[in-house]
Amino acid sequence: MLNDTNSKLSPGMTAPNFVLKDIRGELINLHAFRGSKVMLSFFRYASCPFCNLRVHKLIERYPAFKAAGLRMIAVFESPVEQIQKYAGRQNPPFPVIADPGRRLYEKYGIRSSWWAYLKSIRKLGSLIDAIFLKGYHLGQMDGDKAIVPGDFLINEDMTLHTVFYGSDIGDHLPLAAVEKFLQAGDRVPEQH
Repeated sequence: MLNDTNSKLSPGMTAPNFVLKDIRGELINLHAFRGSKVMLSFFRYASCPFCNLRVHKLIERYPAFKAAGLRMIAVFESPVEQIQKYAGRQNPPFPVIADPGRRLYEKYGIRSSWWAYLKSIRKLGSLIDAIFLKGYHLGQMDGDKAIVPGDFLINEDMTLHTVFYGSDIGDHLPLAAVEKFLQAGDRVPEQH
């Protein structure tokens, strides 16, 4: 699945706009966030233990990120009901968008890869942490099981600062890179 240009996005490009409702029914227009730094994160399906662990970590860091001026948006390939049943139980303080048709995934060049799916075995420790320590049990797998996450850090002018396409199904941009983005006065683009 690729964006309209049939390729992955790159730093410096304008972030593709979208206007969609989140799981609470609020209209989210990405370009209305102009003037703020934004983190747009693409996840797999709503019951994915890796995804729920990442949402947990984002919720923990949210107060500091918000205080630094970051706006966050999460996108899942699951329908609203599934997101509310799983990831939504954590009550994320940021918008969560259901995109079961994966139109946003296509716009942002988020791909599916069985090789990346198989490579995730090396993250067994994180999976055990998610399931047994945090209680994010695997539930219904809806959507493309081999979809690979992605994260995009967007400048105030809506250009892409950091473009991160995961290398496996549990791979997201390190939170240290988000902190660096928030602290930086420069706008040096980064490709990961």
